[in-house]
Amino acid sequence: MRIAVCLKQVPDTTELKLDPVHNTLIREGVESVLNPLDEFPLEAALRLREANGGEVVAFTMGPPQAGRVLDKAVAMGADAGVLVSDRAFAGADTWATSLTLARAIERRGPFDVVLCGKQAIDGDTAQVGPGIAAHLGWAQITYVTRIESAADGLVVERMLDAGKARLRVQTPVVLTVLKEANEPRLPSLAGRLRAFSRPHATLGIGPLGLEPASVGLEGSPTRVARIAVPDHKRVLNRLAGPPKDQAKALLAGLRERGVLPASGN
Repeated sequence: MRIAVCLKQVPDTTELKLDPVHNTLIREGVESVLNPLDEFPLEAALRLREANGGEVVAFTMGPPQAGRVLDKAVAMGADAGVLVSDRAFAGADTWATSLTLARAIERRGPFDVVLCGKQAIDGDTAQVGPGIAAHLGWAQITYVTRIESAADGLVVERMLDAGKARLRVQTPVVLTVLKEANEPRLPSLAGRLRAFSRPHATLGIGPLGLEPASVGLEGSPTRVARIAVPDHKRVLNRLAGPPKDQAKALLAGLRERGVLPASGN
């Protein structure tokens, strides 16, 4: 079984910087870490390989520094890493990102399963995994908490608002995995040495056969129009006088702000 797992490097939130012109994250020169929610699909991929044999290939898209998350993936047990990196990919929204990753997966394929995290902690959109499935034309199952091998595919459990659903699905398939699925392992010393001696592959726009107009900021149908810090100004009104008068003043203020219906209603 060949398994692709998609990882994302996210900036250290204490060093978050924004491009004032394009309203996009500035990632160059900013410390990046593996998106915490992506450790769970990586662990799921490793367990599937251990049960069925095969290969786990980790993919990430970003600047050259994003290769650090691939090093961690190999240190945890992945067989190889692929960095999808090109200046043309900068500023991509979830549509352009999922298209680019889908083409990279096709380029390094075929794969039986693609695993993704629920979402990234810097964007919280939860759209890239389903987007990859759409661009590949594969079935998808989201909110997965358990994966088992079956004779003709996989049996998975997915979380619902009330309870869980148990589904049988044929491969190829894209799954987004929740943190409830497992407990990720720690990188081993042998794994760190393997990551040090095994450089990851890099794919740019040329080998993927994509046009510059379809990727990056130019190929993104959604843009951040404005970024603003919420206004949290509060006004303190101190009530004075006897308790009865304070209560009347409080009720009047609540009615004035629409918290309570107007008097007589």
